[in-house]
Amino acid sequence: MGTTRRIHALDGIRGVAALVVVFYHLTLVAQPFIDPVSWAWLTQSPLKILTIGTESVLVFFVLSGLVVALPTLRDGFSWLAYYPHRLLRLYLPVIASLVLAAVLIAVFPRDPAAVAEGSWLRDAQASEVSLGRFLLEGSLYPASYDINNVLWSLRWEVIFSLALPAFVGLALALRKHGVALAAACCGLTVLGRVLQIDALVYLPVFMLGTVMALNLERILEWSARVQRPWLWPALAALAGLLMIASQLAQPLFGAESLGNELLWGLAGIGAAIVILLGIAWPRLRAKLESRPIQWLGRISFSLYLVHAPILGTLGFLFGDGFWWAVGPVGVPLSLAVAALFHRWVESPTQRLSRFVGRGVARAAAPARPRTTEQPERSSRERQYT
Repeated sequence: MGTTRRIHALDGIRGVAALVVVFYHLTLVAQPFIDPVSWAWLTQSPLKILTIGTESVLVFFVLSGLVVALPTLRDGFSWLAYYPHRLLRLYLPVIASLVLAAVLIAVFPRDPAAVAEGSWLRDAQASEVSLGRFLLEGSLYPASYDINNVLWSLRWEVIFSLALPAFVGLALALRKHGVALAAACCGLTVLGRVLQIDALVYLPVFMLGTVMALNLERILEWSARVQRPWLWPALAALAGLLMIASQLAQPLFGAESLGNELLWGLAGIGAAIVILLGIAWPRLRAKLESRPIQWLGRISFSLYLVHAPILGTLGFLFGDGFWWAVGPVGVPLSLAVAALFHRWVESPTQRLSRFVGRGVARAAAPARPRTTEQPERSSRERQYT
């Protein structure tokens, strides 16, 4: 049940989305020093697609809904192995990223007076680390984080991972009504944004990915039948528009208006279309499967975890006088550290989490009765032994 083919283009999407989040945080470093007109061009025009932050995280959520749910549909899947594997896979790199952030804060002290008041550096970056705060953020329990402020999204990854049986069960129960379920998820995420209920914003986005997992073969078959080449660019334009619609409309509605909240709620739908295109659009898949993009996808989780502490450290180290140097130094440095983090932290924890998961599953499996007599094997069985 379910496809066994790995879609490498999805790794590419993850890599591009992680890099866009890095660019987003660079704009937050620069925001206090950019004049209002230039800021409006950067954030309220189509250029915004290059620096979307939370919207890119929604792409991660759809991806998780797909790739985490997909193995559950295959024969031999073990829930006993899944839980320790998945939780270690998330928590160990998170804790390592907090250690990295704490070390950077200790080695390069942060003086709030060195950065602009009300800036991302002052409001979202810790200037000191206590043991209590370290353990709290490491638990992924709080709603906000300042030692490593990207961890807010990992909190929702953990919630989804724990509730995965409910997501898969609901998707299977409504498998014949997948389109209706996806439409309901789209409506719920918009409603959640309007009502300011985070769970209603984010969890339906995970479900969109889960619905895709159950219908992956159908999506692939449908894409092979598409005879209208213009459909793919049109869907790409629609996805981009949905993801930045609220920013484009801010001059019309205002940042805090109901209209703006409704438009922001459409970002999750745009994120789902991005994943659909990564699966189904042959030309996009080819670009996403290129070696540089695949390398970026391979280190994407590590890049996501390490870049904010690095950019924050550089922002305080350079101060407001050299804010412009954070990007030229911070982006290549973040990529280099992410490659090392992937090599020495993420990859070993992946192997460890798989080993522990298999070990738990074996330990919990009922012991097979041992017999003293073995049945006579057939000549065919002896031939292939």
